[in-house]
Amino acid sequence: MTDVFGDLVGQDEAVAMLRRAAASAAALLRAPVTSPAGGYDDLDALAEEHDGDPGPAPADPGAGMTHAWIFTGPPGSGRSVAARAFAAALECVHGTGCGTCPGCHTTLTGTHADVRLVVPEGLSIGVNEMRALVLRAASAPSGGRWQIVIIEDADRLTEAAGNALLKAIEEPPPRTVFLLCAPSTHPDDISVTIRSRCRVVPLRQPPPAAVAEVLVRRDGIAPDVAEWAAAAAQGHVGRARRLARDPEARQRRDAVLAVPRRLTGVGAAFDAASSLIEAAEAEAAASVAEIDEAERTALQTALGAGGTGRGAAGAMRGAAGQLKDLEKRQKSRATRAQRDALDRALVDLAGFYRDAIVMALRAPVAPVHTDTASLAGAGAQKWDAEGSLRRLEAVLECRAATEANVKPRIAVEAMMLALWRG
Repeated sequence: MTDVFGDLVGQDEAVAMLRRAAASAAALLRAPVTSPAGGYDDLDALAEEHDGDPGPAPADPGAGMTHAWIFTGPPGSGRSVAARAFAAALECVHGTGCGTCPGCHTTLTGTHADVRLVVPEGLSIGVNEMRALVLRAASAPSGGRWQIVIIEDADRLTEAAGNALLKAIEEPPPRTVFLLCAPSTHPDDISVTIRSRCRVVPLRQPPPAAVAEVLVRRDGIAPDVAEWAAAAAQGHVGRARRLARDPEARQRRDAVLAVPRRLTGVGAAFDAASSLIEAAEAEAAASVAEIDEAERTALQTALGAGGTGRGAAGAMRGAAGQLKDLEKRQKSRATRAQRDALDRALVDLAGFYRDAIVMALRAPVAPVHTDTASLAGAGAQKWDAEGSLRRLEAVLECRAATEANVKPRIAVEAMMLALWRG
């Protein structure tokens, strides 16, 4: 990897903006002291607004840099990758994001003392967690550069947690930078007040060719497999890598794409819904089982499990509340993992019906799922473009329903009936 932005696929404009800001941040640190605290009290007072063309690196210390950023884009566009890369560039001892210095290396590996990463394990990020994070972020950076907070899936902030974060963004410490990741700046994803105090870095869905090139260059995947996986993943870099390297991921995808030909009646529709839900539950359980067991074992050990001292038994008797809290957090994480697994399946299914629409209209567009193109073509002849569109809308409505906390089984059963009826 040449520098910290090497893994950010197909985002040239965003990378140029972030390079400019990193250079500005380094200039701020090299600039003469202008405040009693030994640094700048307000980055925004020195920052010019550069939401458009990033242009060349500015000569003015502070131009192009600000204390709060929002990275937006569709799933797989690299929101968290961009945020981590920018954090590494800010902590880079050379101020360039070289990718090799201790600041870059520790940030990218998650061990930098001044970089805190918030990855929501459950359905939301609560106010207590956010208050503790804001309090910790108010301290001075131990390495002398920046105190950085990265919040993945900032759209999962509860209202109270968002208010706690807003207060910190409104009155930021001199050397603290907040990096938020969200699908968009729509009020449903991020509050208007937080958005108004942040600079937005829009990311786009990378083209399949760029994703395939990265899989070949970085992961050593065969070019033909990389091209297939990049198209099937619809520009999602992480999913493309899993499809190219994990046989079980390919089997799950094959099972999802077999759904359209299974829908021969009402009973078959309910069977298909059960199969899809059970597959998502199994995938989610497998993904969290190891970390759940490790957390439970660590907590029990910390509470004295296995001890033989006089107070060991009493300590374990008093630990029921903490174990219950752990089980609650783990259940929330499992629910989130199940919904994420189901959503991946729905994205694959939406791609199939999209291919049917393309073929019905004879549009000069490559199919998403090349290995099921013949099945999509047969569906296009049977349903025509209008029928294929109704089925695609049913899949998208199911995705929206699960995001709105409708029980997954109810949403999927309704979708399967809609797909069967057309």
